[in-house]
Amino acid sequence: MAAAFVSWPSAPLTESLVKRALSNLSVSTFTSLPGTHEYSKLLQWSTYDAIDHDLTHRNPDNVLSSSYTIRKALIRKHYLARCIHSYLTKHLDSVLKDAVPRTWDLEISYADELDEMWSDQLWDLGNDIDSSSQWWILKPGMADRGMGIRLFNSKDSLYQIFEEFEEYSEDEQQIDDTSVVISQLRHFVIQEYIPSPILLDPNERSRSVSTSNLPGNLQGYKFHLRAYFVASGALQLFMYDRVLALFAAVPYVSPTKGGGVSDAAAGNIDLTPHLTNTSLQIDRGEEGVHLLDELSGCHILSGADTDRGALFTPEDIENIKVQMGSVLAETFKAALEMPIHFQPLQNAFELYGVDFLVSHDPTGLDSVGNSQIFQVKLLEINSEPAIELTGRRLHGILEDLFVAIEQVAVLPFFSQEVGCVPSMEVPMVPRHLRMCLDAKVRGPGGW
Repeated sequence: MAAAFVSWPSAPLTESLVKRALSNLSVSTFTSLPGTHEYSKLLQWSTYDAIDHDLTHRNPDNVLSSSYTIRKALIRKHYLARCIHSYLTKHLDSVLKDAVPRTWDLEISYADELDEMWSDQLWDLGNDIDSSSQWWILKPGMADRGMGIRLFNSKDSLYQIFEEFEEYSEDEQQIDDTSVVISQLRHFVIQEYIPSPILLDPNERSRSVSTSNLPGNLQGYKFHLRAYFVASGALQLFMYDRVLALFAAVPYVSPTKGGGVSDAAAGNIDLTPHLTNTSLQIDRGEEGVHLLDELSGCHILSGADTDRGALFTPEDIENIKVQMGSVLAETFKAALEMPIHFQPLQNAFELYGVDFLVSHDPTGLDSVGNSQIFQVKLLEINSEPAIELTGRRLHGILEDLFVAIEQVAVLPFFSQEVGCVPSMEVPMVPRHLRMCLDAKVRGPGGW
């Protein structure tokens, strides 16, 4: 007899989707972990903290879990930055060289520590800041949902950002919607700000907006793409091709700052046109959430004025999806070369929410000289993604996603005889899933 342990105390939508996906299997579902001796097969489809990871490792034949135990190389921004940097030093022609913003990671507790860093690990960054007008983005390495993100364009403004975080550390009651307590995080990454994101107007495809005012009143909005990837066993990687486009609340403007003597202060920069995270726009509901496929036919509002007026085509969308699959497959290959921080297991699988930004360069070329005006940029990889922010309108794509996970990762496990190492071979890839990677990872534990 088979059993499933399902526990998502802070994510009731995820729990309901998991139970729905399992409804076609002959398994008993529990909200507390049952004894393994009572069941021939046990599925732990739960939060990372609820899973008994020791049980997963000790019973590879009859326990399947919904999370890899060790995967910091993917889900922690500073580990991911180090992972990709290490990989690129050995694979100079990797697609990641154009698909990841230049990144520096730092460990800092006080703003004064920056003085020494400018002459050490941040030497290259300091030279770039001093010699260009480039903008940069600061992100906490272990925060999510847009927390702690700041823009800056000078050493002084970065210093002021950390001073601001120090003040919040001393009086946590003053923390605003996106501030962080520096003493509790310490790990940060600094990335170059992508200056030319593709801009579209989601209202152009909105049923609630009259078409009589279009296209003259279109405004370009920044957005990022959220794609769901399923890693199964050791190791197959699938991309769910129903990609979400998450829009900022207001039209895009280049990073600006207020005038006067304090114009370098980080607080003077309005982040609203730049932050596309739905967690920061809960008051808008699902207004800013669209399917990427729904944007086909929209006017492209980025690039030089002479380039505007072109339409975003199905071919453009497909090209972007292909890039996303290639980039994340290469990222997993990079993580496999860092086995201390990523260890896939044969009897585990995991859902990731992966965020990408698309840059727009009308004269862009790919690595072999072909025209490529849209370039995917990997931003971050999230475990246990906040799917509840997708909204009611697109709830159906989440149901299909979890059914696909059940078919590609769970069903093959239950179909195996007890006593045999579970096979993750999938005879047919479920609808809307695309296989991106099929690697054979050595080792009895899958690594």
